[in-house]
Amino acid sequence: MGYGRLIMIFLCSFAITFSVGYEYFTNTPKKNVSQPKTTAPNTAPATQSTDKTETTTATAGEGRIFVQRGCVQCHSVKALNIQGGAVGPDLSKAYTEVEAKHGIPIQQFLRKPNSAVMSGVLGNKPLTDEEYNAVLTALKAASEKP
Repeated sequence: MGYGRLIMIFLCSFAITFSVGYEYFTNTPKKNVSQPKTTAPNTAPATQSTDKTETTTATAGEGRIFVQRGCVQCHSVKALNIQGGAVGPDLSKAYTEVEAKHGIPIQQFLRKPNSAVMSGVLGNKPLTDEEYNAVLTALKAASEKP
């Protein structure tokens, strides 16, 4: 078998693997993640998951956006006591470190990320203004914790 044919097989295999992984991470239903119980007047308390792989002890409101948007599938935010996936980096210092890593401020990165993975994730479902503000607030709070 010639090198050209081997290269084509490799490239096809890579393309299939990459696209399957991309589809998995962008289209899989979000896992139930334990959330703090918060009860609004006249509403039932939220059901907690028994899934032991992903849990959170974030205080009500602080960091909840990471659970709601599914960020915890790949990321943890240890400064907010949010344990998530280990595929992506911990977001505890993202508020102050994104610019050094990606060359653009966090505010711009959240609107139009310049990394392949995050542009794929946020490109399909960009943050609403409310979500954007919640993420920035939570990331800033996380960065200020020891």
